[in-house]
Amino acid sequence: MRKNGNIKIFQWLGPFLGLILIILLFSLVPEVRESFLRGGNFRSILTQSVIVGLCALGMTFIIITGGIDLSVGSSIALSSVVVALAVKSGLSPWAAILCGILLSGAIGFLNGLLITTLRVIPFIVTLGMLGIARGSAKWLAGNQKIDAPLSWVNNLMSRFPDPPWLVFAPAVWILLLLGVGAAILLNTTVFGRWTFAIGSNEKTARLCGVPVNRMKVVLYTLGGLLTGLAGVMEFSRLTVGDPTVANGTELDVVAAVVIGGGSLNGGEGSILGTLIGVLIMAVLRNGCTMMGWPNYIQEIIIGVIIVMAVAIDRFRTSRSIG
Repeated sequence: MRKNGNIKIFQWLGPFLGLILIILLFSLVPEVRESFLRGGNFRSILTQSVIVGLCALGMTFIIITGGIDLSVGSSIALSSVVVALAVKSGLSPWAAILCGILLSGAIGFLNGLLITTLRVIPFIVTLGMLGIARGSAKWLAGNQKIDAPLSWVNNLMSRFPDPPWLVFAPAVWILLLLGVGAAILLNTTVFGRWTFAIGSNEKTARLCGVPVNRMKVVLYTLGGLLTGLAGVMEFSRLTVGDPTVANGTELDVVAAVVIGGGSLNGGEGSILGTLIGVLIMAVLRNGCTMMGWPNYIQEIIIGVIIVMAVAIDRFRTSRSIG
């Protein structure tokens, strides 16, 4: 009992300690210390974490059930293209945002439907959807960026918000509000208990009356809607719809959830841990950029972190079973 308690404490404290350690490491490097520790830089880190963070909120629910969604990067690109096309065609910004979010939600719904009806593992279904969504984005955009008239949507990811009393970009506050809502949903409702039950033991959950298939469809749809919102933020950041963006973002998203305590075996995860994992990834990328390291070095580091996070997850699982 005491061993399990120690494991739980490690799971809760681990992401925080990891974030503090990474911040300390970059703070000790003389070449980047002064610029890294500036308030403006931390404002940039928070803004840069929004897109991965929104996707990671939905991915947390999916991974807790033992699933995965590899199509998020392509869905972001498709959503950004649809928003740009909608604004360019004369639709109001609100209508354009709704189009982008709903289309990505439909992709999530289709993922969940295929997984539950065809009984194909999530890895294969969402890997196929990755190609479908990316190809659709390129087809709709004609293999080029889509310019759209400027509107208030382009201010959502602004590091210097208007009004200034917001301090951080509006997108950061949206992420925090959705994070609080997701945490309440996961930890205090029947919906959240069902989510954990499916990941802990799907057969037992079915016997207990949990509507497993319906829950999976809902969770993948929820993940799709949040990914669509991330696509809106991508459009806001770039001011164009680009079918080539967010390539590989799904790896950052999965890594953030696992670093934050989520288990790829299902049954474990938390919204707070996920958001800390998102910050760890954002601080790493920011620090590596300040160090002047080329992009391939960053990719190698992120890859190593993913492997280490999964290895720790396996070790943690074996210890809890043992």
